[in-house]
Amino acid sequence: MELNELLLGKGIDPRGVIVFRHRPNEPELNKVFPLLAADRPDLFNAYQQTHGEKVEKAMLSAEHVASFIRHGSGKALFIGAFAIRKTTPLTQAQYWRVPAHAELRKLGMRGFVTGSRSSCLWFDLKSIDFYSEWKGKLIVDWPPPERSWWRRAHRNQMSIHAVLEDSALDTAMQKWNELDLTWSQLSILPKRWQAKLAEWRGIYYIFDSSDAKGYVGSAYGAENLLGRWRNYGTSGHGGNRLLRQRDPTNFRFTILELVSPTMPPEEVQWLESNWKERLHTRQPYGLNDN
Repeated sequence: MELNELLLGKGIDPRGVIVFRHRPNEPELNKVFPLLAADRPDLFNAYQQTHGEKVEKAMLSAEHVASFIRHGSGKALFIGAFAIRKTTPLTQAQYWRVPAHAELRKLGMRGFVTGSRSSCLWFDLKSIDFYSEWKGKLIVDWPPPERSWWRRAHRNQMSIHAVLEDSALDTAMQKWNELDLTWSQLSILPKRWQAKLAEWRGIYYIFDSSDAKGYVGSAYGAENLLGRWRNYGTSGHGGNRLLRQRDPTNFRFTILELVSPTMPPEEVQWLESNWKERLHTRQPYGLNDN
């Protein structure tokens, strides 16, 4: 069985299909791209809606896109299929005014930069029901060479390698004491991670990599750590006077200690103060107020 047979089985002519095997060149974005594929379809689609001139030309003569992400050497993991509708030219200024592009930029995407051309094409890609139940489960063999990340479906043989029982996108959460998140990653946490963080209360640490100073805080209110970190993800500073003066793209978020969900707030606050003393995060050595 091949991908082209699946396309024909749904009444889609492979001659009008472009197949993507996404693997962002930007290291930070590439690291979190499976998370976007899993839980942020808006950002995933925004990423694939603009391209270089060669891919633009190919898409203008196509009707559909079949999207995959890299899944090890010579393999591709199915994410979804999209109908190609209208196109819109975007200048660089217009490109970066798109909210999803601005969010992807926070995750490391370089995006469209002016060079030999003053604008790029934005493709309106509409998700279609094409084996949607196989998202994250269907694996196909990707023909060599590996560096060729897009293909015309009818010119390539992509054999079905496997259909997994469970989605490969369901990333198991790390242990609480192994979490190390950037500020930009707070906005793309997988749903199962969010559920866990909403259950956990405790003491967290924010490390500023620009000057190696740290901030100790505690979470015990609504949605516990999830609620507190969402606040940082939105504002960048969580209302803290000293953090407000800093660039949140340099922040790393970790957990120092988990506490009982029923621990009284005053006891959590005592633990927070104790951690501040032990890690010397009060001014002038750290980012906590005296």
